[in-house]
Amino acid sequence: MLTKFIKPAIALVFCACSAGALATPSIQHWQSVSGAKVLFVEDHDIPMLDVAVSLPGGSSYDSAQKSGLAAITHHLLDLGSQGMNEDDTARGLADLGAQLGGGFDQDRASLSLRTLSNTAVRDKALAIMASVLQHPLYSPEILAREQTRIIAGLKEAETKPESIADKAFQKAVYGDHPYALQVSGTVDSVRALTVQDLQDFYRTHYNANHAVVAIMGDVSREQAGVIAEQLTSQLPKTAVELRLPQVVKEIPASELRVSHPATQSHILIGAPGMSRSDPDYFPLYVGNYILGGGGFVSRLMNEVREKRGLAYSVYSYFMPLKQTGAFQVGLQTKKEQADEALALVRKTLSDFIAQGPTERELIAAKQNIVGGFPLRIDSNRKILEYLSIIGFYDMPLTYLDDFTRRVDQVSVVQIRDAFKRHIDPQHMATVIVGAPEGDKK
Repeated sequence: MLTKFIKPAIALVFCACSAGALATPSIQHWQSVSGAKVLFVEDHDIPMLDVAVSLPGGSSYDSAQKSGLAAITHHLLDLGSQGMNEDDTARGLADLGAQLGGGFDQDRASLSLRTLSNTAVRDKALAIMASVLQHPLYSPEILAREQTRIIAGLKEAETKPESIADKAFQKAVYGDHPYALQVSGTVDSVRALTVQDLQDFYRTHYNANHAVVAIMGDVSREQAGVIAEQLTSQLPKTAVELRLPQVVKEIPASELRVSHPATQSHILIGAPGMSRSDPDYFPLYVGNYILGGGGFVSRLMNEVREKRGLAYSVYSYFMPLKQTGAFQVGLQTKKEQADEALALVRKTLSDFIAQGPTERELIAAKQNIVGGFPLRIDSNRKILEYLSIIGFYDMPLTYLDDFTRRVDQVSVVQIRDAFKRHIDPQHMATVIVGAPEGDKK
């Protein structure tokens, strides 16, 4: 059962250790015979191999009538494949001490493997991964069982304030764009899905010429080439060009207040923010760290929690995607002080956009981000995820090499100008679930 969310890679770091002597991994890249893009980092320090295959099979490729299709197509990959049922897969991996995982978000679906690099173990683990990825069965019985389970989860989510808020927020920010579709679908859309739907989606989106293979660890370049081919040579091959419509960047101001018996109000504020390829990526990234991404050192946390005690936690982040992803500010607060907290968040955001950060805030942010950079690439798994992101979004292969330099080059003026171009306080969506008494949906 593979489907899980891929966390945004605008993750925050708090360590202030030195990154001056850090050596970033050397990335080799090529196109396999199957047509897949391959990124490889060779590292023999530990006897481990990490592999991931990413494909354009995220929830944004669903339709409103079949929302949830992409997630279930991904979810059922390891629940039965050619020559193996789900128990065979789980038992085979457990016997090898290998781990099969996956990620899923609006843009991409991925399958990953972590195994010992010992030839006998590695070959068996890769054979299981290759079967799961390239020969899923999508049996009617398994689909029916998982539909029942997913529908039960969706019905439960309809009662939770955080789920209600997220659903309403996505709709307010993205309107009719596919990014607004619920990742897990709706009760009606999931119930209507058929095996044929899954097979059709798989053939269109899980094809070799759209695949990105990331390989990290204790194998040679020649062995990595064989692995990439093994994992993609039997994927479907289609000439379908997959494109997402552009996101409408300027949205009308809106405010939705939803009654809920929760003891706290769940508040989300936001608008379309930036894409992975946005030229303002680094000014927005560094600026957001100062605004609400830096935890206890952020301006929102200082104003809302430290000075006034209106929320235990308040945050902001950008979710960069293939098209423009959301900028979001979120907090929870007591119902009776929701309006006060909301007004303060709006003022803090407006002041930041109008004036930008102070030089002192910028220096501190750069020290934290650059100092914490080694923690971003301190394991094979973390490097593997960067390889997947770099390949999937066609980012420069020098992204990791350039990261600290690009951060260090950001100025107060660049942050202020970038935020003014991307975030308009007069054109933002606000959702309050568990609104103060007297407010209605």
